[in-house]
Amino acid sequence: MTDTTLNAAAGLPEIDERSLGMRIKTQVKHIRYVLTSNPVTLLAFTLFVMIVILGIFGPLIAPYDPLQTNASIALQPPSWSHWFGTDQLGRDVLSRVIVATRLDLLISVCAVAISFAAGSVVGSIAGYYGGWFDKISGRFIDTIMAFPLFVLAMGIVAALGNTVENIVYATAIINLPFYARVARAEVNIRRNAGFVQAAKLSGNSDARVLACHIFPNALPPMMVQISLNMGWAILNAAGLSFIGLGVRPPTPEWGIMVAEGANFIVSGEWWMAIFPGAALMLAVFTFNLLGDGLRDIVDPRQRT
Repeated sequence: MTDTTLNAAAGLPEIDERSLGMRIKTQVKHIRYVLTSNPVTLLAFTLFVMIVILGIFGPLIAPYDPLQTNASIALQPPSWSHWFGTDQLGRDVLSRVIVATRLDLLISVCAVAISFAAGSVVGSIAGYYGGWFDKISGRFIDTIMAFPLFVLAMGIVAALGNTVENIVYATAIINLPFYARVARAEVNIRRNAGFVQAAKLSGNSDARVLACHIFPNALPPMMVQISLNMGWAILNAAGLSFIGLGVRPPTPEWGIMVAEGANFIVSGEWWMAIFPGAALMLAVFTFNLLGDGLRDIVDPRQRT
């Protein structure tokens, strides 16, 4: 018996493998069209892939051990043996910049994932049901937004301790209001739309209508927010490390490297701060450009 016959006998919906294959091909063509139709989007995705590769394989790509010190070659300018020069302890700056990509990218991804998941749930429920939950969640979000966000992150990390986990939690908390507000606004606009009423008349529960019909249409503007928050999360982590509340030395991290290099710019060792700062700028620039492409990929209206 075929799978279709077995599913029909068991009362399960039939699985059309041909239709599934067509959907996958259509999605691949759509992604290819989005990337090729806009050169800026293609550039952003190319840079993003490079950052991900460095984050995953950074320790294997780095030419030297990022923690190995050698006082005899301390503060050497860029050369063929050390492309980005060496720092005050003789460590290779290029290797530290490459290896630091993993930590900064990990902090950014984890913080944005937590804030996106929590903010989407809170905002979607508040926008769909309204009532007391909407009022309480709205006041909570307003309380977070009342603080300068970086100062709030500083307070959270100072109270909990400057570990990577606490940096992730602090960054997630200050980014949560953005997703909650966007989700609430988008869901509130669409909760009485015609396709929502049709889904309810078809027997779908409120939870299914919200998750499968309304939220996918609210996702495109949130994807733009995700790309922006990825850059902000990296800047936040680097800023905390710069003032001494982030990742602790000698762990390679862009903010720490900029802070250490800033003390040597006056004496002429510019490379210690310039190259980590350039890597930080390039990462934030990439995520800022990535938003439009992600929005077009997930937007159901763009798949026709």
